[in-house]
Amino acid sequence: MTETTSTFDTVSVVGLGYIGLPTAAFIASKGIRVIGVDVNESFVERISKGEVPFFEPDFEATLAGVVSKGALTAQTTTPHADAYIVAVPTPFQEDYSVDTKYIKAASKSIAEQLKGGELVVLESTSPPGTTEEMAQFILDARPDLTDADGKPNSVYFAHAPERVLPGRIMIEMAENDRVIGGVTPVAGQMARDLYATFSNGKLLVTDARTAEMAKLTENSFRDVNIAFANELSIISDKLDIDVWELIDLANHHPRVNILQPGPGVGGHCIAVDPWFIVAAAPEEAKLIRCAREVNDSKPKYVVGKVLSKASKFKAPVIAALGIAFKADIDDLRESPSLEIVREIAAEMPDASVRVVEPNVEALPARLSELANVQLQDAESAIADADIVVMLVDHTPFKRIDRGSLQEKVLIDTKGVWR
Repeated sequence: MTETTSTFDTVSVVGLGYIGLPTAAFIASKGIRVIGVDVNESFVERISKGEVPFFEPDFEATLAGVVSKGALTAQTTTPHADAYIVAVPTPFQEDYSVDTKYIKAASKSIAEQLKGGELVVLESTSPPGTTEEMAQFILDARPDLTDADGKPNSVYFAHAPERVLPGRIMIEMAENDRVIGGVTPVAGQMARDLYATFSNGKLLVTDARTAEMAKLTENSFRDVNIAFANELSIISDKLDIDVWELIDLANHHPRVNILQPGPGVGGHCIAVDPWFIVAAAPEEAKLIRCAREVNDSKPKYVVGKVLSKASKFKAPVIAALGIAFKADIDDLRESPSLEIVREIAAEMPDASVRVVEPNVEALPARLSELANVQLQDAESAIADADIVVMLVDHTPFKRIDRGSLQEKVLIDTKGVWR
């Protein structure tokens, strides 16, 4: 690998969401000056006070510490820095291809600040070729610069996909292995040097396209395996088999490890990334497409079960436990549970849907605009309910007194009450 003597006195992290902000804080905690950038003014204001604008266990002390020391500051404009980490959303469009508008917006603001010698890393999950497209977008805006290694006016581009699990970011940000892909060999080594400042895991250097595909492959692998479990749950319902016992028994085989079914798949990784592979190779990605379709259809199956039970009541009260996309976080992105609640409420306007979500203070607009949906605490929602639906296995829900569930119709998508 080509040797470099790169140093980073100042790093700018563009996008201060669930990944960008912890990344900025971790780098700042290692003594590097970090300037965080986000277009959300309320985020910037809260971060500047040392407050985390979302729920992530054990993170607030780290953020407050680096902010109080002046190691991390936040602003809405992009500064000059020695290195940039772009951690902005990459949603998909109607045809499931990536929408790069946020990457382009970040790139435009970065291009205006470049002098030559800087490193620009894309962390946002993206289809193969996106980092090169970002580089070209910046170089088109700055024809005085180049991405060729070793020249005074060179800018270096790399991809380093995040690999952390919400709810465990404080552990996994430091300990997980990282895949780092350079558009050029020197860019790959410079990115490795940057991530070595705060990562204790192995830093595996490759090219940018392979790094991009590696992240999509990891999440598609999980999606396919979850789809198998979700399909088993539907088959088991039809055959009157307890799917949780079935999976437990099958997993006693030394070479079988079936994942757990649920109400669907959510979040901005597993629910999105496989579509990027499908869009890139639609004729070849047959299994990956099928898995996505199975998981995308599971919420409608759950809705059908709830509506079938609710139709037996004149004006049913339904307690929906959880609308986050996974347990013990507040992240609602691509959440199947949220969509299940919305569809139940829309399909049954005479029903009263009581949402229990301990990690949010208010319902999102998609639910608050519905007159028959309200946010309520678990105890009173269950007491009022005819039907209780377990959608997210938050830790507090596992402690619910079973006695309070007597005489209730239970629909458990997570196997908590089996």
